[in-house]
Amino acid sequence: MKQEFFNLQINTNGQKLYEFTDQTLDWINGNNFKNGILNLSIQHTSASLIIQENADPDVQTDLIKYFDKLVPMDNSLYVHTTEGKDDMPAHIKSALTNNQISLSVKNKELLLGTWQGLYLFEHRLEDQKRSIIHHFLGE
Repeated sequence: MKQEFFNLQINTNGQKLYEFTDQTLDWINGNNFKNGILNLSIQHTSASLIIQENADPDVQTDLIKYFDKLVPMDNSLYVHTTEGKDDMPAHIKSALTNNQISLSVKNKELLLGTWQGLYLFEHRLEDQKRSIIHHFLGE
C-alpha cells in the first residue's frame, strides 16, 4: 500500500472549463499506480471540479450559460460583493458543484467514461492561479 500527493497548478484566464485529464493521467502513469483511489480537491471557494463531456465544446458553452442564468452577476442580489460582480456568484456556483472528486484506478487506468474528462470550472472573470491536490491511495 502506498500513498502519493501531487499539487497541480492551473492558471486560468476567465470563466470557463479547463481540462486537466491529461496531466492527471501523466501523473498516474509516471508513478505506475496499479489499483486504488484517487481523490482530487480544489483549494478554492470560487472555482470547482467537475467531470464532464470532453468531445463537444458546446457542452461547456451551455454549462457556463446555464450557471450564469441560475446565478446572475448582479450585485443588487448579494451582500458579499467585495471583489466585484462575480464574487458572490462564484461562491454560489462552487457550492452547487464539487470541491472534491474521488475516482478509482484499476489495472493502471483511471476509470472515466469514454467521453468524460476532468475539469476545473473557473467561476471568476479575472486571471487566477488554482491548486488541485491529487491524493492517491493504493498500490
